[in-house]
Amino acid sequence: MMVAKKVWIMLIALFLLPVTAAACGFGEKVAEGYENTEVKHAYQHWNQGASSAVPFEFIDVRTPEEYADGHIEGARLIPVQELEVRMNEVPKDKQVYVYCRSGKRSAQAAGILARAGYSNIENVLGGITAWKDAEYQVVK
Repeated sequence: MMVAKKVWIMLIALFLLPVTAAACGFGEKVAEGYENTEVKHAYQHWNQGASSAVPFEFIDVRTPEEYADGHIEGARLIPVQELEVRMNEVPKDKQVYVYCRSGKRSAQAAGILARAGYSNIENVLGGITAWKDAEYQVVK
């Protein structure tokens, strides 16, 4: 009887693990090979800064004019149109968050990076618009 109870508890735990991971903001890999992530998850990582256990970088794939109008502090500007020729500026040894205004160009950029062999790419859903809507800090 005790063994059956332990097996039942283990089965419940195995079922709840993916549900819990999804609720915690972990992204799901899409067919293109990158993950979509909620702005809250990206912000939590950004907010850890240099103390983060996982090194990261934010890449803004908008235009220079959009970037100048307000961007995430510390983000590197690499417009999506220039990404393929500037890929050497994107670190392969860090978690990379890509964002644009709403998420369309950053999804395109994430796909480009994934096809080039990058494995730690996250597309920030809703882009800078979602970041601002959540009242997270931007700089000019």
